[in-house]
Formats: sequence, structure tokens, C-alpha cells
Amino acid sequence: MLTPRIAVTAATLLTADPAGLRLLSPTTSSMEVDGQADPDTEPVVPSAPESWADADCGETVQAAEADVPATAVEEPMVPEAEGWEAQDLHAPEIRVLGPVEVTGVDSTGHGPRMAQLAALLYFRRARSADALCADMDPVNPWSVSTLNARYQGLRRSLGSDPDGNPYVPRRSSGEDPYRLASGVRCDWSNFLRLVERALPLGPAGLEDLEKASALVRGRPFGGKPLPWAEPLQQEMITRITDVAHTVATYRLRVGPHRDLSAARQAVATGLDVDESAELLYRDWMRIEHAAGNRSGLHIAITRVQQVNRALDCDLELETAQLINDLLNGSAAQEATG
Repeated sequence: MLTPRIAVTAATLLTADPAGLRLLSPTTSSMEVDGQADPDTEPVVPSAPESWADADCGETVQAAEADVPATAVEEPMVPEAEGWEAQDLHAPEIRVLGPVEVTGVDSTGHGPRMAQLAALLYFRRARSADALCADMDPVNPWSVSTLNARYQGLRRSLGSDPDGNPYVPRRSSGEDPYRLASGVRCDWSNFLRLVERALPLGPAGLEDLEKASALVRGRPFGGKPLPWAEPLQQEMITRITDVAHTVATYRLRVGPHRDLSAARQAVATGLDVDESAELLYRDWMRIEHAAGNRSGLHIAITRVQQVNRALDCDLELETAQLINDLLNGSAAQEATG
């Protein structure tokens, strides 16, 4: 995490004029996505996207990487893999792709803590009362009475399904688990399902990839997740960044899917989640170069340099090489008219 945080907003990336497009010609390679496996889920195994089409343009800039992820995605951290087309879209939804929110739960009073409890119950099932109390506050664990009060408040907020069954089941004895009904939805589960369906399709899966990206509202779990959620946050950041990069790659490619505005939006979404992802800055640079937008290219270069100064680290070799290639290429083009 950066100190200070250097924001890269969608507005910054979407101000460039996509007229006069020019495409780079990177070579092909693959990128592996890191993730943490959940033993109760099925692995998602996407096929590799198609290779980049060569652009017919006066100047060719060879990138240091293809930036087309032919990923073998590890098992996602999601507690279930039921058929999502049959979901009750009126059921409450837990939203963790940004600050934690839950349908029907207030954002004031005890609401934020009840929302965090709902997320904990969704991702960490079959835990004891003591474990839940410690997860909700590792420094000063909740008492069981506080847990019961928040659990009952969550039941009142979420209500019941059309058959009258509460989305937060009642506990008939102290031995019954604290849990959510299976119908409760989560934006992260839907994100993974969209991506799983889209990746094997290559560019034809762009619609679902962009629907998945549209679910992202910011850094997963907000700026300061509870310790139990930190591994999940890193998993989500990795996958969101990969999807953003994949969309930008396809939208930059010459052909029917080319859309530089959509490519910029994908990059903005990814950088809002991980502002230090140099892979996405390289995508951004290529987008502005393809648009013939010299000022936009300099903005992207300046931002990645600011981020690395804040982190006190050097640019990755691929980033430094790409900057050199793009700036030298632009200068050579201007010199020749």
C-alpha cells in the first residue's frame, strides 16, 4: 500500500481522443495469475486468447511482452459453485468488490459491522462462536452476546425468501452454526462466474469480462480489511488486475473489438484496485501511443514514475524498455514529419 496514495481515476484515462489510432505489435507470451486455492471449489481453466494481429502502420514498436494472459487460473476463493443462472436476483447481495455493503443493511450505526459479519459468514462458513468473535475484532474479540445481537440484527435486515425462510437462519440451540442461507448472493462469486465463462471464448468473451469489471467499485473490502479478509483481498486484486489487462489487450488489438475508450476504462478499473500494477501502466502507455496521444502517454509515464518513487523502487525492466521505445519512436516520427 502506498503512502501517500496516488489515485489514478477513470476520468484521467478517458480524457484522450481516440482519433488517429495506431497499434503496437507486441510479441506473444503468457502470464500466470497468482491466487490462493480453496479446496471446496472447482478450478477455472481458461484457454489462451488468440495471438495479437499485426498492425499495418508506418511504425512498429516491439513491446517487451505480449501482455496477453494465457492463464491457468487456480481454484478461486469462493465458498460455492452453484448454477448462477438460477439465482434469485431479489435475494440479498453481499458486495465486497469495494467497501463492504449488504442489501438492506444500513451504512450507519451497527450496519457496517453487520455487513462485515455477513461477509465473514459467507466466506468462512462453519466457524465456532469464539472464532467468529475473534475474527470480527482480533484485538478485543466480541462477546458471544454481541455476536448474537449482530446476528439477529442481520436477520432482521436481510428478511426472508419468498417461501418465508429467513436469509439468516435461526439457531434453535447453542450448538447450531451461525450461517447464511444458500440463496444469499455475492458480487465476488458473480465476478468469478462471469470470468470463468468468458476466458475460454477469447475476444468473444469481452462482454462478460466487462460485466465482471463493472462489478468492481474500488479496492476489495475497502482500505482496511479485517485480518481474516486480507488473503481474500490479495486474491481479488490479482484477478481483477488480470481481467483489466485482458480487456485492455483485446480492446487495443486491431479488429472488430478495437475500442480504446473501453481499454482505458479497463485500465482505470484495475489501477483503482492496485495503483502499483506496472502491467496496467504498460497497457495505458500502449493505448495512448495507439491513439497518437503524446500528452496522454506522458501522463501515464509520469504516474508510474510517481508510484515507484512512493514505493522507493525501480521501474520493472519491461516498463523502462517500453517507455524508451515509445518516446524514441514518437520523437522519430515527429522528426520525419
